[in-house]
This record gives sequence, C-alpha cells and structure tokens, in this order.
Amino acid sequence: MKYLIAGLGNVGSEYENTRHNIGFAVLDALAGDLKTNFEIGRHAFIANAKLKGRQLLLIKPTTFMNLSGKAVKYWLDKEDIPIENLLVVFDDLDLDLGALRMRPKGSGGTHNGINHIIETLGTNEFARLRAGIGKDFARGFQVEYVLGKWTKNEEKVLIEKIPLAVEMVKNFVLSGPQNTMNQFNRK
Repeated sequence: MKYLIAGLGNVGSEYENTRHNIGFAVLDALAGDLKTNFEIGRHAFIANAKLKGRQLLLIKPTTFMNLSGKAVKYWLDKEDIPIENLLVVFDDLDLDLGALRMRPKGSGGTHNGINHIIETLGTNEFARLRAGIGKDFARGFQVEYVLGKWTKNEEKVLIEKIPLAVEMVKNFVLSGPQNTMNQFNRK
C-alpha cells in the first residue's frame, strides 16, 4: 500500500521557521524518524520511506503554498496513490498555537494551499493534519502573521508538538484517519 504525505510550506530561506511552514517542519521530522532524506523532484522535494510494510512518499511542494495542488495531484497520479491514502499537513489559524487535529475531509477555510488542493483534485475528501498557529495578529495583518518567524515562545511550543505530529502521521498510515482522530484529537 502506498501513501502520499504532503507537508505544505514555501521554499526559500526567507520562509524558514515561519508559521506557514509548519508542514515542512513536520515532514522534516518525519523523514528523520523514518531515516530518509529529501531530494529535488518534479514540483516538490521528495523522500521515500517504509513503515511496517507500507510505502510512503513524502513531499514538500516547491510550487509555493498557493499552488500546492499542482504538486499533490502530480504525485498522486504519477505514483497511482488513491486519495484515501493522502494526508496533507498544514498550518491553521483557527486552532490555538500547538493544537493538532486530524480530519478526514472538509473545506479549506481561509487556507489558500488547501483550497488549491481541493480545486485541483476536485474534491475535499482527503485527510489533513491541522497544526494550530493561533490568531495573534491585528485585523488586516494575516499575511504578515502567517509568513512571520516564530517567536521564542511559539518555537518552544512548536518543538514540543512536532514529535506528536509525527506520531499522528504514522498512526494515520497504520490505522487511518478515524482511529487517529479518536486517539489523538483530545490531546
């Protein structure tokens, strides 16, 4: 069985350690946990891994956040991965800082990357792991906030939560979104 795990973010050093790149941070930690490395591929940095007999393709799109669907669709099609084996990891303003929530489907809300994936795939029926970044910004400054660097306090919270996010991704692969929601969403 093959799985596509997509962590959303923006490429380039100016976006490192920004709130919008938490998907990249989780995938970097997952790759480390699964002892694999990323290399440049079409529309994404890619890494292959195995987890208890399952094949995982990890991608960090190089298309920039607002065109994330291009990379996700390309790799789903190229690797012939069913949509139920897709998991997208991304930042969410509507969750408190550090909150992690698995969802089996849903709208993209105000998240342009998720909305582009929904538009490109023609469905919102794919699992996602939402990583809360909070809403600590003045009205009209959402873009500056999500593209801003983590504060020291936020970084401390984030670093503590990344291993849990990695466990949630692995649980998704091994037992699906519903079991992962039941086991982890209360934490």
